[in-house]
Amino acid sequence: MIAILLGAPGVGKGTQAELAAEANGWVHLSTGELLRQEAAAGSELGLKANEYMSRGDLVPDEVMVGLVVARIESLKADDVLLLDGFPRTLPQAEELGKAAPSGSIGLALYFMASDDVLTGRLLGRGRQDDTLEVIQHRLTVYRETTEPLVAYYRDQKILREIQADRPVEAIQKDTSQVVKSVLSQKESA
Repeated sequence: MIAILLGAPGVGKGTQAELAAEANGWVHLSTGELLRQEAAAGSELGLKANEYMSRGDLVPDEVMVGLVVARIESLKADDVLLLDGFPRTLPQAEELGKAAPSGSIGLALYFMASDDVLTGRLLGRGRQDDTLEVIQHRLTVYRETTEPLVAYYRDQKILREIQADRPVEAIQKDTSQVVKSVLSQKESA
C-alpha cells in the first residue's frame, strides 16, 4: 500500500514518515532527501534538480515521476510505502495514479499547521535554503500547486487530516493509527 503524505513545507511530513517507518517496519521515501542525495553526488539529475530547489521552485514532473516510479517498482507486494514530498502537483498525482499498481494508493494523509508554525519550524531547521524570503516563496508555491491535491484525494475518498501543530508524539500516534486502520480495511476487503 502507498500512503501519500501531504502538507506544507515544515509541517513535519518527513519527521512523521521517518518515525512511523521505523516503528512499524514500513518504507519511507522522501523525494526531497532523494534529490538532495543526487545533488550531493553531483549527478546530472541532481545538478538539474538543485537549480530548481535552490530557488524554492518545484523540480519538473517528468524528473520526479521517473524517480518515484523506479522506487515503487523495487518494493515487495506487502510493503507499506510512506511517500513524503510527492506528488506535489495535480499532473504528478495523475501520473502516479497511472504508474502505481492498481489500488495500491490507499491513503493520503494531510498534515495541517498555521503559516506561523511552519515558518518558525523552517527557520529553526538551519538549512542553507531556509531563508525567510525562500520560505515565503515555498509556501506560496505550495498553496498554488500542492494544495489542490487535498481536494483531489478527498474526491477519491482516501484523504485523512491530521492536526500537525501538536507534540511530535501525539501526531505520531495518530499517523500510525490511521495507516494501520486503512491497512486493515484493505486487507479485510
